[in-house]
Amino acid sequence: MSTHENRTGAKAQSGTLWRIASTRLPTRWGTFEAMGFEREVWTGGRTAETALALVLGDLRQGVPLLRIHSQCLTGEVFGSMRCDCGGQFELAMQAIAQEGRGLVIYEFQEGRGIGLMAKLQAYELQDAGVDTVEANHALGLKADFRDFSLAAAILHDLRIPRVRLLTNNPRKVHALKDGGIEIVERLPCDVGPTAHSLAYLRTKKQKMGHTLALPAECPA
Repeated sequence: MSTHENRTGAKAQSGTLWRIASTRLPTRWGTFEAMGFEREVWTGGRTAETALALVLGDLRQGVPLLRIHSQCLTGEVFGSMRCDCGGQFELAMQAIAQEGRGLVIYEFQEGRGIGLMAKLQAYELQDAGVDTVEANHALGLKADFRDFSLAAAILHDLRIPRVRLLTNNPRKVHALKDGGIEIVERLPCDVGPTAHSLAYLRTKKQKMGHTLALPAECPA
């Protein structure tokens, strides 16, 4: 049983991981296998956390390419240019398709784990001039509430001990290592900034340690 902290700051106890369903998922990048996972969580009461594993090809051949991706409704569905999330998801799916195998673990941790409504409140504060980290702090929240232990548990369930991780976020690297997964290689997941996302990406690099190559300025 693993322990992690949730949005309220309470310690959450994680229990058994269940593979709920597995189905064929045709996408514009190819036909993936979509596996639904659920894990019990106790924070004073029993709840569940869920994630999807989108798998392409035979993962037993070599070391698979992996992207751990957190849900971003605004970027992935509405095409928001305030962040790089939608572009990162597409980059990862394309990279896996080009290799012919790999997986995306898609977690429902909107707004770096603070939820959609708090994320919109943070955006409102950013409109007034604060950065993404300062906005979360002004709401009484951490800069990043996400927990990636579920991703490590899914990899163990799929019997994948070693991965090539597509990420700019050092916390994902450390979380997988702590979960007993070997990171053979870290590959960048850089999406070109826009005039709307450049300040946000700079904050992620300077205050959150993300590995990003950014220009001094970005055209509109």
